[in-house]
Amino acid sequence: MTSDTRSVDRDAFLAAMRQVAATVTVVTTDGLAGRAGATVSAFSSLSADPPSVLVCLRTDSRIARAVIENGAFCVNVLAEDAVEVARAFAGPSPDNPAARFDGLPITPRPEGPVLPRATAFSCHLTDRIIHGSHAICIGTVTALTNAGQKPLTYLSGDYHIVRPHGH
Repeated sequence: MTSDTRSVDRDAFLAAMRQVAATVTVVTTDGLAGRAGATVSAFSSLSADPPSVLVCLRTDSRIARAVIENGAFCVNVLAEDAVEVARAFAGPSPDNPAARFDGLPITPRPEGPVLPRATAFSCHLTDRIIHGSHAICIGTVTALTNAGQKPLTYLSGDYHIVRPHGH
């Protein structure tokens, strides 16, 4: 099998990806490297046997370094009205990453804090794969919080809410 190394134009790729709706998640972590969190859109289930998920984090980001050093993370799928939480965890990390949690009624977990009204997947980091600018972090799910909330989504540079077809 031969490999074709050609790729599409970066800007064209980004424009097309803006048309793909994604749930808005905040990845949190806690441990020896400290508490940190960041808004992330690249999250997916990976396997039910064992229950596993993956997140993609910029390799040069504080959250990626903290997840790798802590060996654990928690993916918080935000509720549809949690736009301010998403914004609070987006963008460059402050000097004190734990400051992003100030004022939030979090539920502490060894893997990382569970955010209010979030469906959360607490994970032990089992593998990471570096691809281009990102680390694909694979976690085995060690605990769940099923909040039963409709998720916040992100599409075309803005936050959206999900509604069933025909409503």
